[in-house]
Amino acid sequence: MKAGIKVFAPATVANVAVGFDILGFALERPGDELIARFSDAPGLRITKITGDHGKLPYDVEKNTAGFAALRLLEHLGESGIGIELEIHKKMPFGSGLGSSAASAAAAVVAVNELLKNPLEKRELLPFAVLGEQVADGAYHADNVAPSLIGGMVLIRNNQELDVHRLYTPQGLFATVVYPHVEILTKDARGVLSPTVTLQQSIEQSGNLAGLIVGLFTSDLELIRRSLKDVIIEPQRARLIPRFYEVKEAALEAGALGCSISGAGPSIFALSANAAIAEEVGEAMRRVFADAGIPNDLFVSPINQEGAIKL
Repeated sequence: MKAGIKVFAPATVANVAVGFDILGFALERPGDELIARFSDAPGLRITKITGDHGKLPYDVEKNTAGFAALRLLEHLGESGIGIELEIHKKMPFGSGLGSSAASAAAAVVAVNELLKNPLEKRELLPFAVLGEQVADGAYHADNVAPSLIGGMVLIRNNQELDVHRLYTPQGLFATVVYPHVEILTKDARGVLSPTVTLQQSIEQSGNLAGLIVGLFTSDLELIRRSLKDVIIEPQRARLIPRFYEVKEAALEAGALGCSISGAGPSIFALSANAAIAEEVGEAMRRVFADAGIPNDLFVSPINQEGAIKL
């Protein structure tokens, strides 16, 4: 078997309470791993998938990683070259942690590395977004962009992929608890009203702006006041068992803010340091445990690297 390129792409928290479809940040873990290697047979093939419990297709046109890699190869004029992909899923499906985005990001980085990096990392973003679109039907980068380039990311315009990294204060830590209940992105979008009131728009805009200013100035109290979603969270909270109890536990344990990660059911919190983040995580888990709901806990600084070659 020929030597390959192995890439890790991290899980992500999208929306970050106040930035629906326009904010996201990367975690240190969990994430997906993907291996790309040259093959004697022409064309792109997926030869192995692990950790998916048989759910993912091997057809490259129907697989997020395969589709992203294929569009990249076409762009580079290399669609006839023989490449094999191995996909190793190491994060849960339907968790609100950007599983499909991580696979797509890993795929484009691995193929680009295999071809000696003809494109810069940021130039890979359109192809990774196209890959994730296969999974959820939406063209948005709030998971893909941070998984690919790392950090806290603002997408000013999704169609134009006008993407910007935001400064994050030293010591800022994320806590994510994934309860073992499944919420599909399409279902979570289905509960959303297409309209908001003027007052909601004003309040959410103020909170989004406040969060961004708080990040750049390391004003933790401003971040605390700003991490309040008045539009999406109230509509999706009922899909997640014990959501408001978990949120209250996180805030009482010292979190700056707490809300739904992406489409859920994972719930994230941001804290001023690792010690608080750990305490917040235990408090959040305890609520789910008391309700008999199995769950996983991830505590992580903001991952500033994104997808990396291993």
